Formats: sequence, structure tokens, C-alpha cells
Amino acid sequence: MPAIQIGSLADVPEGSVRRFALGGTPVAVFHIGGVLYALADTCSHANASLSAGEIDPDELCVACPLHGSPFDLRSGRPRTLPAFKPVTTYKVWAEGNALFVEYPA
Repeated sequence: MPAIQIGSLADVPEGSVRRFALGGTPVAVFHIGGVLYALADTCSHANASLSAGEIDPDELCVACPLHGSPFDLRSGRPRTLPAFKPVTTYKVWAEGNALFVEYPA
């Protein structure tokens, strides 16, 4: 998969999330505990923006703001109902201050 520069590391400070649009697809990039994670930014159950959800840095998950299903930041899998389908994850990394995501062309 090709890599796309989406911004800078400063765009996603430690402990935060930011939504980016890649090819018309919203992607949420999380910066938790010095590690970057990227998920499709749409809940698989409720069509809500996961970047607007509450982050649990200890459990490495984000809760859907509409129905509360927590999604694992590493795998995209929901941990409880009502969501049961995972969301897509993307490889994300920083090179210097540049932020990249692997995204299908």
C-alpha cells in the first residue's frame, strides 16, 4: 500500500485524536502513550465519528459517542455490543515531524 503524508506530528499531540480525510474516507489518528494508531473514523454500528468519542488510554480504546461501544485502537475490533463489526485500521507513523498513513490508492 502506498504511504500518504497527512500532516505533521504536531497535528496530533500526545493524548489526542485528529480526523483526517483520505481519498474521501475519514480516518482518525490517535497519539496515546507515545504510539500512533489510525482507524476508520466511522463506527461500524452507528455511523458516528469515533474521533468524537471518549479515549481510554489505559485500555487503548475509543468509545463510539452515539452508543458507547469501545473499539480497540490496535485491532479496530469492538469490545462490547451493540457494535459487532470491526473498523479498518491503518499503519501510521512519523518520520521526523511528518505524519504518514498507509492507505490504498
